[in-house]
Amino acid sequence: MPGSPPDGLPRYRLLTGKDDASFCQRVSDALALGYSLYGSPAATFNGEHVVVAQAILWPEHD
Repeated sequence: MPGSPPDGLPRYRLLTGKDDASFCQRVSDALALGYSLYGSPAATFNGEHVVVAQAILWPEHD
């Protein structure tokens, strides 16, 4: 995982979405690419379903 994230992705990303298996898969895919979780997840209720957010960060290498 040298250098920058693949495919021109940014170093910092905030993944958001409905709290379901699809969101969990998106986070898992980002971790498999080499991103690390950054901070704690957040959750809210929008009147229909729970919406979650997780920040991820591409690690810096010397």
